[in-house]
Amino acid sequence: MKIREKHGDLRWFEQARFGMFIHWGIYALPARGEWVKSHERMTNEKYAPYFKFFEPDLFNPKEWAAKAKAAGMKYVVFTAKHHDGFCLWDTALTDYNSVKAPRCRRDFLRDVVDAFRTEGLRIGLYYSLPDWRHPGYVVDARHPLRDNPEAAIEPRDYASYTQFLHAQVTELLTRYGPVDIIWFDGSYPETEEHWQSNELAKLIRSIQPNIIITRLPGHENLATPEQNIPPNGVRDSSGKLLPWEGCQVFSGTWGYCRYGQNWKSVGEIIEMLIRHVSRGGNLLLNVSPTARGCLDPKSSHRLYGLAKWMHYHQRSIYNCTIAPAEFTEPESCRYTYNPSEKRLYLHLFSWPDRRIFLQKLSNRIEYAQLLHDGSEIVMTENNPGNTHSAKISCDTVMLALPVSRPEVAVPVIELFLR
Repeated sequence: MKIREKHGDLRWFEQARFGMFIHWGIYALPARGEWVKSHERMTNEKYAPYFKFFEPDLFNPKEWAAKAKAAGMKYVVFTAKHHDGFCLWDTALTDYNSVKAPRCRRDFLRDVVDAFRTEGLRIGLYYSLPDWRHPGYVVDARHPLRDNPEAAIEPRDYASYTQFLHAQVTELLTRYGPVDIIWFDGSYPETEEHWQSNELAKLIRSIQPNIIITRLPGHENLATPEQNIPPNGVRDSSGKLLPWEGCQVFSGTWGYCRYGQNWKSVGEIIEMLIRHVSRGGNLLLNVSPTARGCLDPKSSHRLYGLAKWMHYHQRSIYNCTIAPAEFTEPESCRYTYNPSEKRLYLHLFSWPDRRIFLQKLSNRIEYAQLLHDGSEIVMTENNPGNTHSAKISCDTVMLALPVSRPEVAVPVIELFLR
């Protein structure tokens, strides 16, 4: 993968570290995930009731934005259009949109952009490169009609689809003010030629020169691993750390799923955020509003838990990255590092018994404290240890910890380096 770091404004992005992904559309009605049309091989006719009966009367993007801000998120990426082709803005290129939907009559994208901008968050727009409803889009291995013999031989006007795609991207980038991220999805190798990436990238840059582009083949400004965390970050062939963002879910699907059971706990989500930042990446955490337009209680509970933890620990996330390789992380711990402030943050996923040993940090730490309350942590250096205990290296620092674990989801020790 070639990352084009010289294009797009990545400075704010690598300071922010935490964003909200929102998957929302008419697939919230069947409540079986955003891929339901493909998984169940639905025709346009079978899928049509979801367009007709989409009535999000509880839609309140100001609430979404307020919860995102409270949880410490610095940007949002909203699904303007997913693979099913339904558009959540007032596009002039198809009537398959929220303004034309009989029970909506509303430009949801406008409301979302305005609400999140008011809260001070940066704006990202998700746009699906595939479009299962457009008659010119190829019937590929993921298309709902892939098993339909007639659809397989039906001629497809790929040029009309490419023109449609470029025109819709132009709408998105000219109607909603400054857009910080254009987040493409579905860039499958066998369909790549149909969106003419080079021409599309030139078009995007001509409209919004500083925008960050993701998942457009040959023009990505960062890597976007999905539901996994690279163990050493994302690097080029020389070992240089590259900009990256992991996208993750609360449960098993991106779109709303009524029967989702695999919900991560608040603690697991906080650890996930830390793991991303500790390897030089951002976390884009997904929420999936219901068909009525609200966040369900499980999502709201987790956002509240994030807000509680971030209120006291955001210094260990913002402006932080992977720690220098010389600093070995203790067992069940992760470091994050703020190079401009020369502060190293030790996140403890399990609480040790009264002490913890930090290798390679002798004479490197000026002061240590618990981050949530600013209380001092006493350090001991060059301690050979008890005669009957394992030998401690002379470059190791021992931190004396309280017997009781602090009452926070993940305790953090802030280390001020010399």
